[in-house]
Amino acid sequence: MAIETQIMAIGRRKRAVARVILRPGKGDIKINDQTLNDYFPRETSRIIIRQPFLITNTLSELDTIVNATGGGKSGQAEAVRAGISRALIKYKPELRPVLKKAGFLTRDAREVERKKYGRKKARKRFQYSKR
Repeated sequence: MAIETQIMAIGRRKRAVARVILRPGKGDIKINDQTLNDYFPRETSRIIIRQPFLITNTLSELDTIVNATGGGKSGQAEAVRAGISRALIKYKPELRPVLKKAGFLTRDAREVERKKYGRKKARKRFQYSKR
């Protein structure tokens, strides 16, 4: 199935949001107008981003343009993975079972718990001194 123009999708993780655009091409990935290697220097982040393409064998078919904001690099990488997975389903609906089984479509809802007053962190208490 050939795409006429482009496919857009959004992925989220923690505070990170990634807006993903897929276009027909040769497999280039651009994130915030930088190459994948420049924006994500860690190899693990690059592997996470390529996972949906590798599992569906579509890496060389599509160019990817991403706008990632918020959170840290790790959260952004997982948000990009979620966005790419959603866009791939719009591109080819028959890829859904493969991506679902890999767990790329499930929104990881874990967020940082807020710090409470009278405590060191969210749950950690100050050391108790009896005397």
